[in-house]
Amino acid sequence: MLDSVKPLLEEHKAVQEELSDPAVHADAVRAKRVNRRYAELSRVVKAYEDFVAASDDLEAAREMAREDESIAAEVPAMEEELTAAQERLRRLLIPRDPDDARDVIMEIKQGEGGAESALFAADLLRMYLQYAASKGWKTELLERNESDLGGYKDVQVAIKGSSADPAQGVWAHLKYEGGVHRVQRVPATESQGRIHTSTTGVLVFPEVDEPDEVEINQADLKIDVFRSSGPGGQSVNTTDSAVRITHVPTGIVVSMQNEKSQLQNREAGMRVLRARLLARQQEERDAAASDARKSQIRGMDRSERIRTYNFPENRIADHRTGYKAYNLDQVMDGALEPIVESAIKADEEAQLAALASDD
Repeated sequence: MLDSVKPLLEEHKAVQEELSDPAVHADAVRAKRVNRRYAELSRVVKAYEDFVAASDDLEAAREMAREDESIAAEVPAMEEELTAAQERLRRLLIPRDPDDARDVIMEIKQGEGGAESALFAADLLRMYLQYAASKGWKTELLERNESDLGGYKDVQVAIKGSSADPAQGVWAHLKYEGGVHRVQRVPATESQGRIHTSTTGVLVFPEVDEPDEVEINQADLKIDVFRSSGPGGQSVNTTDSAVRITHVPTGIVVSMQNEKSQLQNREAGMRVLRARLLARQQEERDAAASDARKSQIRGMDRSERIRTYNFPENRIADHRTGYKAYNLDQVMDGALEPIVESAIKADEEAQLAALASDD
C-alpha cells in the first residue's frame, strides 16, 4: 500500500508547484483541472501523514510501555487508531471516478402509474432540491413538462457544486441515483384508500465543464423550433421559442421550452446534449475496456429498480446496498445523505475486494 502512496506524494508536490505558475490561472479550464487534482491529492497526503503519525506514536508507546504500566494501558486504543488511519488511507487509494468533481444534469421522468407517477416525479424533484440546498449546491430548473394534476411528466434540473475536492463533488454523490424509483402509497386520486405501486425514472449525467470538451459537429444537428405549450396543450406564448435538438449520429433528442427566448432554450438544450454525449462516450469506453472501473451499484442499465419508497410504513429501502430505514418523511424533505453514503461505501467495498483479488 505504501508503495502506491509514494508516486501520489511526488505528484502532490508537482501539482503544488504548478499552482504557483501564473500561466495556470490564466487558463480557467486548466486551473479548474489542476485545483481539482490538488484537492484530491491533498486528502491522500493528509491521510498518509495521519497514518505515519499514528504508527510513530504507537511504536514510541510500546517502547515506553515496558517501563510504564499507565502507558501500556493506552496501547490498545492507539492500535485501533492506527488501524483506522490505515483504513482511511486505503480507501483514498481506490482509483477515483474522473468525473466525481463535475456538476450534474438530472432528469426525472414519469414511469408506470400514470398521474401518480408524475406526482411522485415532483416529490423526487423537491427531495433532490432540498438535498442540494443542504449541501450548499446551486440548482437551476432547465426544463419541465407538467402533468394535469401538478406533477411532472418530465423535468430536468442542473445541480452545481462549490468545492474543488472531487470527494465533495455533485457527481460523486448523485451518480448513484440513476435508475427506477418505486413508490408505494395511496394516490391522491384513489377514493377507496388502496395502496398503489408506481415507478419514476431518474437519469443523471455529469455536466461538461467547457463546451469544446465534447466535440459536436453542427452538421450533425437537426434543430426544430415550435411554440411552447403547457398542461393540456394550452399555449404558453405565441412565438416559436421552444427548441428540439436532434443529434443525428446518436439519435439523442433534447427538447427545451422552459425559457421565453429561443436562444436560451437552445443554449440549455446544448448543455443537456453535451452531458448526454459525455455520458455516452464514458459508457462506450467502459464497455470497450475489459479492465475498466465498474461500479457495483451504478451500472449502465437505466431500467434497474434501485429503491423503494413505502409511505404507509414510512420506509425507505435501497435494493443495491441493503440500506433500510423508517424515516421516509425525513428523506423526502432532503435527508438523503445516509442513503448516499451507503452507496458510496458499497461501491468502495466492491472496489477494494476487486483490488484484493488482483493482488
